[in-house]
Amino acid sequence: MSMENFAPLMFAGLIFIMLIGFPVAFSLSALGLGCALIAIQMNWFPASFLSSLPINVFGILSNDLLLAIPFFTLMGTILERCGLAEDMLDSMGQLFGTAKGGLGYSVIIVGFILGAITGTVAGQVIAMAMISLPVMVRYGYNIRYSTGVLAASGTITQLVPPSLVLVVMADQLGTSVGDMYKGAWGPSILQILLFLIYTFLITRLRPNDLPGIPKEARTLNGWALWKKCLRGIIPSAVLIFAVLGSMGGIPGMNIAVATPTEAGAMGAIGALILAAIHRRLNFQVLSQALTSTMRITAMVVFILIGSRLFSLVFQGVDGAKWIEDLMSHLPGGPIGFLIAVNIFIFFLAFFLDFFEIAFIILPLLAPVADKLGINMVWFGVLLCVNMQSSFMHPPFGFALFYLRGISDTLFKNGSLTKKIESKDIYLGAIPWVIMQLILVVIVIFVPETVTYFLDEKVSVDINAIQLEAPPDDTLNKSDQTDKSMIDDLMKDYQRK
Repeated sequence: MSMENFAPLMFAGLIFIMLIGFPVAFSLSALGLGCALIAIQMNWFPASFLSSLPINVFGILSNDLLLAIPFFTLMGTILERCGLAEDMLDSMGQLFGTAKGGLGYSVIIVGFILGAITGTVAGQVIAMAMISLPVMVRYGYNIRYSTGVLAASGTITQLVPPSLVLVVMADQLGTSVGDMYKGAWGPSILQILLFLIYTFLITRLRPNDLPGIPKEARTLNGWALWKKCLRGIIPSAVLIFAVLGSMGGIPGMNIAVATPTEAGAMGAIGALILAAIHRRLNFQVLSQALTSTMRITAMVVFILIGSRLFSLVFQGVDGAKWIEDLMSHLPGGPIGFLIAVNIFIFFLAFFLDFFEIAFIILPLLAPVADKLGINMVWFGVLLCVNMQSSFMHPPFGFALFYLRGISDTLFKNGSLTKKIESKDIYLGAIPWVIMQLILVVIVIFVPETVTYFLDEKVSVDINAIQLEAPPDDTLNKSDQTDKSMIDDLMKDYQRK
C-alpha cells in the first residue's frame, strides 16, 4: 500500500464511521490515531510529527471566536423557554388568521423572527408545533401543509443571523462573522418569500386546504391585539439590532464595535431581560439553559479535538493534496465544484448535523474553494443554505422526529382530535425541502444574493488602495520582482 492510496482510504473510513452512528467525536479520534500508527509504521512520517497535536488542541481551546458559541447557545436556550414563541404565535395568529392561509403566514413570519433570536431548531419547532398545530387542525388546515410549514419555519433558524452555524462557518473559513451575517440576509429573506409565495399559491389553487378562522374566534381585537403583537416584536427587534449591529452584521453598518464573543454575551444578557419581561425568568429556566449550553459546548469541543487529530494525520499523508487534485479538476470549473460539493453535503446531511459537517468536512473543501477563487462568505452561506435542509430530510430529519413526538403527545392529551401519521409528516416535508433546494440553486447561480451587501465594502477597500509603480525599465531586478509580487497580490485580492 502506497501513501497515494492511503488518503482515499482514510476519507472512505471517515465517511463510514460518520454513518455507523457511534459518537463522531470519539470515533474520529480513534480513526486518526489508528491511521497515524499505520503511517508511522510505513515510514510516511515520523512519530515526532504528532508532537504538534497538543499545540493544535491548545489552539482550539484558545480561539476567541469559538467563545461566542456558549454565549449564543445560552441566549437561544433562554429565549426558547421564556414564553416569547407562545405570545408571538398567539398574537400573529389572531392578526392574520382570518385571511385564507393566515395561520400559515403567521407561522412563517414568527419562525423568521424567532430564528433571528433563538438559533435553536429543536426548541423552535417544538414550541411552534405545541401552539399552532392543534389550532391549524381544529380549523381544517391540510395536515401535510401544517406539519411542513411548522418544520420548515423552525429550520430556517440555521440560516437567519445571528445563527450559530454562521459563527462556526466564519471560524472554519477564516472570514469575519459580521460579513457572514451580512451575506446571509439575502438568502434568508428569499427563503421566507418562497415560503410565503407557496402558501399564497395554495390558497388560490386549493383554498379549502388553508381556510381563514372565524372572526369571532379572536380573543383580542383592535389596539389590544396590536399591542400584544408589538410587545413581542419590538423587544425582539431591539435584541437583534443590538447583537448584529455591534458586530457590523447589518447591511449598511460596516463598523463593528464588539467582537462576536462580546456580542454573544450582550445577547445572553438581553435574553435574560426578555425572559424577565415575560415573567418566565426563574431558577428552573436558568438551570435548564445553563445545562443545555454546557452539553452543547462540550460536544463542540470534543468534535473539534477529534477533527483536528484526523486532519493532522490526513495532512501528513498528503490527503489535502489528494482532495485538491480531485475537486479542482471537476468539469464546469467553480460552478461544477459548487454543484458537486452541495450534492455531497446534501446526502451527508441525512446522517450528520451541521457541527460535524462544519468541523470535519469543511476544512477539507475550503482550500479548494479558495484556490478556485470562490468568495469564502458566498461559499459558507451557500453551504449553510444547504445544511438547513438536513433537519427536513425524510425520513431522517430531526425536525420531523420532533413533530412526530409532539403530535403523539398532543393526541394523547386530547389537544388533537385525530392521530397524525408519519406518512403525512414525511410527505408534507417534501415541498419545503424542494423550496430549500431551489434556494441553493439560486445562490449558486446568482452569487449577488450573498455578496450584494459585501460588494460596496470590497470596492471601497480596493479603490482606497492606490499602488503606483515606476516603469519597468527604471527598476533593478530585485525591484521588478517586488513589483511583480505586488501586482499578483492585487489581482488576487480584487478577484476575491
